[in-house]
Amino acid sequence: MNISRNDPPLYIKVHENDNVAIVVNNNGLTAGTTFPCGLQLKEHVPQGHKVALKDIAQGGDIVRYGEVIGYAVRDIVRGGWIDESLVVLPEAPELASLPLASNVPPALPPLEGYTFEGYRNADGSVGTRNLLGITTSVHCVAGVVDYVVQIIERELLPKYPNVDGVVALNHLYGCGVAINAPAAVVPIRTIHNLALNANFGGEVMVVSLGCEKLQPERLLEGTPDVQAISLGDEDVVRLQDEKHVGFESMVQDILQVAERHLQRLNQRQRETVPAAELIVGMQCGGSDAFSGVTANPAVGFASDLLVRCGATVMFSEVTEVRDAVHLLTPRVVNKEVGQRLLEEMAWYDDYLNMGKTDRSANPSPGNKKGGLANVVEKALGSIAKSGRSAIVEVLSPGQRPTKRGLIYAATPASDFVCGTQQMASGITLQVFTTGRGTPYGLAAIPVIKMATRNALADRWHDLMDINAGTIATGEETIEQVGWRLFELILDIASGRKQTWSDRWGIRNALAVFNPAPVT
Repeated sequence: MNISRNDPPLYIKVHENDNVAIVVNNNGLTAGTTFPCGLQLKEHVPQGHKVALKDIAQGGDIVRYGEVIGYAVRDIVRGGWIDESLVVLPEAPELASLPLASNVPPALPPLEGYTFEGYRNADGSVGTRNLLGITTSVHCVAGVVDYVVQIIERELLPKYPNVDGVVALNHLYGCGVAINAPAAVVPIRTIHNLALNANFGGEVMVVSLGCEKLQPERLLEGTPDVQAISLGDEDVVRLQDEKHVGFESMVQDILQVAERHLQRLNQRQRETVPAAELIVGMQCGGSDAFSGVTANPAVGFASDLLVRCGATVMFSEVTEVRDAVHLLTPRVVNKEVGQRLLEEMAWYDDYLNMGKTDRSANPSPGNKKGGLANVVEKALGSIAKSGRSAIVEVLSPGQRPTKRGLIYAATPASDFVCGTQQMASGITLQVFTTGRGTPYGLAAIPVIKMATRNALADRWHDLMDINAGTIATGEETIEQVGWRLFELILDIASGRKQTWSDRWGIRNALAVFNPAPVT
């Protein structure tokens, strides 16, 4: 169903205490439009934008999701359009006063019998793909590695049909950086843990230049909170080694190392494993006002299904959690986890302050065009991806989980950085919701993209994998779309179905988060 100007006017009010609602109809609704409840629009209101359900006085609360998202710049009449210019950003919740583990959700009933076809690794982890990952210790070698990857894809992979592909783990780190700065732990840990992602089957090889600050030994050792990677010299290629005489010598050396790993990867087969072995990342990008009422709640329902199966689910994006963190701290499993959540929020507050900016830098122009007035409204919709389960662990950027269940993995909100950091934290599949649309994809991780509204799903029919817009029009419930997503996750993880990003070969470059100084 595609709501148009000729369809009955429709709005969505989320919470009984809300004094605003969003317009559902494509292209919005014109002045004079009257809803069945008697509400009449005073002016044109674009799709996804807010209309006042009652008069709001200057300085009065603007309430959505049952929470104050801002204060009125001037008097707003019932039926008036509330765009972002009319909303004053409220203060962020004071971290020190938040309740911790005060309302821990009871465990949901176990969901048994669900499986997928995955690749089991020697360390017990399970991948959704069987890939060769080539780790780089510095950006200087990226061009050479990309050149070699093309040769591997063209000449070697046909000999190894059980290998799904080869991925260059390129990044902008490694040299020209303050390698001993305290914050350098984030990029070093991230690059180290990227190599350990379960989709690479435990087959680690490193390409180095030789003179960089992030020497292969330091990369493999990682940081104090990770387990060192043990490699022989035969798995590390240093381009500056004297044995390399000319470019072709470097290429042949990398190819020889890669082929040894390909031979081992080719012996692997998919096997039936419990859904508990999944590690799924939940992310949103190009969000709009529908995100928090269609796609993200459906993702939250699917998150709870996965947790009930014993799987691991990660949600992230600090700036899109910060203003709703008061709704999360009561849900942490204990006060220790709650304190870790507050620490990550405070760390990011300091990070933004150091850059002389604040949370008002989010949302983007596209978010605002889609009806989001500010980061408070955006955060309240974003956290819906977390469902109703208790939060059992909080990770710093790039850390790997030690528990199963719902996990908060702290990352920036940037799509590319969040995806990279979640991959370092071990996700083997990602669900990405979008209202404005994005062709985003990752080379090593299947990315299921979910549209928040019918218009996007129809227009980008060969980029969106699943549509949650049917929730807005009443054709489906949150639960129905959540179940569809859950079943699609199992199919994609098993290789039975393919995401549109994978079908088109869309892959964004990795973007390792580096909060440390660049020298």
